[in-house]
Amino acid sequence: MRDAVISIIKRFRDRGYECYLIGGSVRDLILGNEIYDYDFATDALPEHIRRLFRKTIPTGIKHGTVSVLVDDHQFEITTYRSDGVYLDGRHPASVSYSAELRVDVERRDFTINGLAYDPLSGDVMDYVGGLRDIEDKIIRTIGDPVLRFMEDGLRPVRACRFAAKLNFAIDEDTFRAIPNTLDIVRKVSKERVRDELIKILESKKPSVGIEYLRTSGLLELFLPELAECHAISQNKYHIYDIYYHSIYSCDAAPKEDPMIRLAALLHDIGKVPTKQPGDDGDYTFYNHEVIGAKIAKKIMKRLKFSNEQIDAVNILILNHMFHYTDEWTDGAVRRFIRKVGLENIDNLFTLRMADRKGNGARKGLPAPIEHLKKRIERVIEQENAFSVRDLNINGYIIMDEFGLKQGPLIGKILNELLELVLDNPVLNERNVLIGRAREILERRKAENGD
Repeated sequence: MRDAVISIIKRFRDRGYECYLIGGSVRDLILGNEIYDYDFATDALPEHIRRLFRKTIPTGIKHGTVSVLVDDHQFEITTYRSDGVYLDGRHPASVSYSAELRVDVERRDFTINGLAYDPLSGDVMDYVGGLRDIEDKIIRTIGDPVLRFMEDGLRPVRACRFAAKLNFAIDEDTFRAIPNTLDIVRKVSKERVRDELIKILESKKPSVGIEYLRTSGLLELFLPELAECHAISQNKYHIYDIYYHSIYSCDAAPKEDPMIRLAALLHDIGKVPTKQPGDDGDYTFYNHEVIGAKIAKKIMKRLKFSNEQIDAVNILILNHMFHYTDEWTDGAVRRFIRKVGLENIDNLFTLRMADRKGNGARKGLPAPIEHLKKRIERVIEQENAFSVRDLNINGYIIMDEFGLKQGPLIGKILNELLELVLDNPVLNERNVLIGRAREILERRKAENGD
């Protein structure tokens, strides 16, 4: 990709225009982080940019941004500009093009994102103290923080996200401005907040960003259920309150899978409404996993997560309190797999490990659950049936064999057959299942007096 970057810069320079890398790519280059997106700033007007390249997309042409396709990569190139008034809390109502890089830099969000880099000379242009703030590990707005946040309500959330991603601290003046601009943050779409939350979950230590969200008042806007967990004590088995246990469990989950991290963040969200004093004077949280799964589903719908993501998180929260003993039969193990879903088993164990590590006094899986993992592996190797789809019979066969019409009865017969097979896998043979289906039908007829 570096060759494409150089070729873009040279194309502008050869035609007498300025062009620099700018924003997050420069910051990450200085920090030695992996770079995923390269953005450019130039004094060339948008119509001139489109003439310079064969393949362009007017991505944000209203605000001076054109996407350019080079060597199968897409790059955003924006004309130097200053912004007019912000009316919607996200975008300027108008922009004015400029011939000066400094003008373009000074309208941006944070000093660490206000650096420009010339890859041909190796020079870094710093008009706002970004290099110093990178060295000091500080997130600071360019100019007046209240003004910057009043312009774009997503910027306070991004400040918290950058703190988590980079493990930087938010400058005191910048942080103090956030509570004063919450009304602007409320204008931000739920989808954009969701995207920022996912990026926080993908950071090395999400708890840093989430704690900034809480202490600034942002968490109360978008995840009030999690904010409510703060200072709610647990029982003798926990060092931390519900909130800190949740964010530390989130840290302990793998950053490669943000949905497992979200499940870890929300896995005990149901403890607040279920907290009750027990007979021994300690607290209990009966059925908090059931209540918590419902609350998590509500949260994720509110933040516009996909149905697939909601289901993935919901199944983990609902089942995270499973209690295994060596008394479980192989049939019980198969029913556990059926309930959780074979595709979710590994993620559930990962969540359980994160939950234990977030406790503060434990880590890893206890010996009984390690034993369960081995039993599950053995059951899987035996290619047992775990769902109706795995039976060596289906609804069409049952309808043909017994002259039945499609309806709820077919599903009930198949589910009864599955229960038999879960207890005794050798029954999963077509002829055997047809015979058992006949017995089920005869029993149901007798029960109904037919």
